[in-house]
Amino acid sequence: MQWVESQMYPCICRAGRSSIYITLRLFLLLPCSVSLRDSPPALPLHSPNSRTMAQQQQISLPAKLINGGIAGMVGVTCVFPIDLAKTRLQNQRSGQQIYKNMMDCLVKTVKSEGYFGMYRGAAVNLTLVTPEKAIKLAANDFFRHTLSKDGGKLTVFKEMLAGCCAGMCQVIVTTPMEMLKIQLQDAGRIAAQQRVMPTVVTSLKMGRTSAVLSRSYNTIPGPQAMRTSAIQITRELLRTKGVTGLYRGLGATLMRDIPFSVVYFPLFAHVHQLGQHSPDDPSVPFYWSFLSGCLAGCIAAVAVSPCDVVKTRLQSLRKGTNEETYSGVVDCIRKILRKEGPGAFLKGATCRALVIAPLFGIAQVVYFVGVGEFLLGYTPYNICSA
Repeated sequence: MQWVESQMYPCICRAGRSSIYITLRLFLLLPCSVSLRDSPPALPLHSPNSRTMAQQQQISLPAKLINGGIAGMVGVTCVFPIDLAKTRLQNQRSGQQIYKNMMDCLVKTVKSEGYFGMYRGAAVNLTLVTPEKAIKLAANDFFRHTLSKDGGKLTVFKEMLAGCCAGMCQVIVTTPMEMLKIQLQDAGRIAAQQRVMPTVVTSLKMGRTSAVLSRSYNTIPGPQAMRTSAIQITRELLRTKGVTGLYRGLGATLMRDIPFSVVYFPLFAHVHQLGQHSPDDPSVPFYWSFLSGCLAGCIAAVAVSPCDVVKTRLQSLRKGTNEETYSGVVDCIRKILRKEGPGAFLKGATCRALVIAPLFGIAQVVYFVGVGEFLLGYTPYNICSA
């Protein structure tokens, strides 16, 4: 097992560096708009005459940013409390369970931290979700366009390959976003654990204790209890660990996001095609785009849930004295299997499905309506005409 870990870790690191390089090259080389004249669209078209518009549809980076930002912000606002419950359920260990299920977690969070306690870490997501969604969707469209140069229909393998490349590109934003979000989300669980089990003294498992990072988990009652922000955590990580501190868990993030994109994008494309009115009229109702995004997102989220558990555990800096620390992906998998059993890899799977399904459903509706294209004047169709 140690040999496997020693062989896998360098490969994962190289993959992470390659994904960052590919992302930078993609946005340096990709023009403001790329014609999809010879390639099938990865996303639904909103025009009544979809076949004609397919020849003129453009991949516009500004429109992608607008669409990704709107979809991400609306989605995050709606489902973030469920995402917070998912993180806390994934991080709690057997024998130290503070929360029984998702509803119990949300109720206890509101009681102990107030309504806005459910949105701890939301600012990080709202800030970074725009570039993350733009990179993910624009990269998928770009690679689909590149792989369909011959003008033929994309095979399932090429669709999966395009999704794989898109997943590799998005981790440049996803990894630091998740890293910061998890610290803020999990703070309430650590505080609740200290209240329930006051003899358990938590410690920061990152080489040396940081006062700034510790403040995000401060449980001292009263006005003197200080809470830190994502900016302060970022500065402290950069000061103590450098840029690599923000990319802790990069390998696990790649393990989650690449398979997710490989499953999601081809599945969405094929389910979406089932909603076409007829071969002569390939337009699809907007509600079918929403349902297709929800279904594909739900299946992909559950499929990669074990990888998400590993990523969450690795990126959590703050742990109780009775909680395991992990040296890497393989070590984390081995210890979870030995101490908690295979069922631990599905912790928070329901919450994750409830988060991802509407998030991607909303994203597809935004792209279906073409909000970004309409605002930038790329299409003459009114939003309400979709």
